[in-house]
Amino acid sequence: MKRKGTFEEHTISSEYLKEDMKLKIYLPENFSELYKYQFCIMQDGDDYFQMGRAATLSDELHENGQISPTIFVGIHYDDKFDRQDKYHPEGVRQQNYIDFIVNEVVTFLDEKYPSHCMSSCRTLIGDSLAGSLAFMIACRYPYTFSNVIMQSPFVNSTVLEEAEKASDFTPLSIYHTIGDQETEVITTEGVSKDFLTPNRELNTYLERKPFDYTFHEIEGGVHTWGSWQKDFKRGLVTIIGK
Repeated sequence: MKRKGTFEEHTISSEYLKEDMKLKIYLPENFSELYKYQFCIMQDGDDYFQMGRAATLSDELHENGQISPTIFVGIHYDDKFDRQDKYHPEGVRQQNYIDFIVNEVVTFLDEKYPSHCMSSCRTLIGDSLAGSLAFMIACRYPYTFSNVIMQSPFVNSTVLEEAEKASDFTPLSIYHTIGDQETEVITTEGVSKDFLTPNRELNTYLERKPFDYTFHEIEGGVHTWGSWQKDFKRGLVTIIGK
């Protein structure tokens, strides 16, 4: 299938991570410096472009006028151990990675592309550990990132404490899903964990807060891209739809 938009790749030499980080960018069809764009920043970036079909959905949603002009940004990991270190709530490099996103990625995107430079025009997207990371960043920096799409996030006591410490949910719009079959998920450490129960606990807490929050417990949903891809379009239209 011929793409309507255009892929670009850029590299940020991160002071926080002490490594070169690649950004894969998908510009919509008819991209122009004369217009302003919002950003969807996806952790597990290659997975979202390949298995999540982010570029295909961008083409479709832009053509149908279902979303405002949006640039999709994918940031990927080296391997499962690198992902664990950067994304996990207790990851040894998680704070460095958060600093990279907040201070280096945002600055790069706002300087490189015509954007609104507003938190309401920045969306963080992630699945599993990447969803946990997106949520934690937004809790700490709601005036930098106002929108979150988190699919089957890993939720533990650290994530729940982050929610409880958040000073202000009112700027946020969060789309949160979990599959009702996610009771025995094999994690990076090779152990089985119940994702459903702690996600329900987080949902109960967030539903009491006065902000834009959407939650779906997906019938038959499991912890795989088969489930996440099917629901990704609904998440995008919910959070960045016109």
